[in-house]
Amino acid sequence: MTDLAYLSIAEGSRLLRARKLSPVEWTRALLDRIAAIDANYNAFLAVTADQALAQAKAAEAEIAKGQWRGPMHGVPYAAKDIFDVEGMATTCHSKIRMKHRAAADAFVIRKLRETGAVLLGKVALHEFATGGPAFDLPWPPARNPWNRDLHPGGSSSGSAVALAAGFAPAALGTDTGGSVRNPATCCGVIGMKPTYGAVSLGGVFPLTFSLDHVGPMTRDVEDNAILFHAIAGHDPDDPTSAQREAGDCLAGLKRGVKGLRIGVIEHFYKEDAPADPDQVRAIERAVGVLRELGAEPRPIRLSPLALWTDCNRTIHQAEAYAIHERDVRERPEDFAQLTRNRLLPGAFVSAAKYIKAQQLRAALCREFSEAMRELDAAVTLSSLLLPCRIDDPAAIASTYDQQCRLVFNVTGTPAISVPTGFAHGNLPLAMQIAGRAFDEPMVYRIAHAYCAATGFADQRPLIKAAERAVA
Repeated sequence: MTDLAYLSIAEGSRLLRARKLSPVEWTRALLDRIAAIDANYNAFLAVTADQALAQAKAAEAEIAKGQWRGPMHGVPYAAKDIFDVEGMATTCHSKIRMKHRAAADAFVIRKLRETGAVLLGKVALHEFATGGPAFDLPWPPARNPWNRDLHPGGSSSGSAVALAAGFAPAALGTDTGGSVRNPATCCGVIGMKPTYGAVSLGGVFPLTFSLDHVGPMTRDVEDNAILFHAIAGHDPDDPTSAQREAGDCLAGLKRGVKGLRIGVIEHFYKEDAPADPDQVRAIERAVGVLRELGAEPRPIRLSPLALWTDCNRTIHQAEAYAIHERDVRERPEDFAQLTRNRLLPGAFVSAAKYIKAQQLRAALCREFSEAMRELDAAVTLSSLLLPCRIDDPAAIASTYDQQCRLVFNVTGTPAISVPTGFAHGNLPLAMQIAGRAFDEPMVYRIAHAYCAATGFADQRPLIKAAERAVA
């Protein structure tokens, strides 16, 4: 069971193609691990064991015949329960959608099905990808594998927990204000928010209309690029889907960073908002590593972090309330209290305020594009603070405001969270690497070089088998 728990996509794929590993063996090992351990961490809402084994057997038969479909063929993965899977409920971790059944697969689920990937099940999130870890819902919140008393980040909490706990080598998340990169940061894994439109939102229950992104989550940068390529592509049924192919993120992945110009947006965490000293020290060391590898870091300035935060929050609140208005009015008691608290302010965002926020967004996007004109990429912190207790709503609400991730939801440009070490108490730290629109290859290239040089992404939490189910 443990031998296959942390096998990477890249290595697992090589073993599968060479028939040195069976997709059934890998899938069964992970299902056994989930059954033995997940009661401690609550990553999964639904485990699709029979379906997973059937998909694994089909993949094994195809590979045996030489019908290899690509690097995700036979590879197990988990999906945040916000993606439609035909015949399954898309609960969004909410009582409101417990009886829902999807009529068809989400675009990215269909793409992974076509690659021959193996779906292990649906994983936990914050209700409707907002709110926070709630204890008044039909399912308990996911727990951080590094310390189960601490918040694992959200809203794609179950996706990151499944990766860090060794339940799956790949997971799908969504990101509206950092919801892929936040749990990746808190759980010490890799979380990518691609360019807006690079990955279809078709069949994904929305949190907003203009800030949502689908993002790949893995434990390894190369794996993340593999998963990104598997899910990227134009969807003619999604009006937000870009009509261009993603750049090849694997061809130049290992070219290194020598000569690359990297902007450091340090005023976000040194001037604009208070940051934990461990986070600051870690990113300063990370910039030093990039310099030692031959990159040319240089400080750059954007508008103050508070302006980006206000812009994102206004758009987020207005659009999220528009999506949930009927249920908020007719079934308020069926939402978690945290979710209601996050949704209700949107009722008071005027049309004028929303339009001004969109105008500000356009100006901020131009500003970022101009700042990146002479740069290959930029880095900044992900979280300003360390993970707090999972049962402290006020502290959790504070951490959601104290972050630099939503900047890149406003711009719609790619940003990846990579581990930068550990704070006291063995808590993961992280930074973001951001790039120009549709320049995922450069973002992955820098992330790979940094992670290969430091090894922080290779560290694993101490996982314990579940003696009993713990909420």
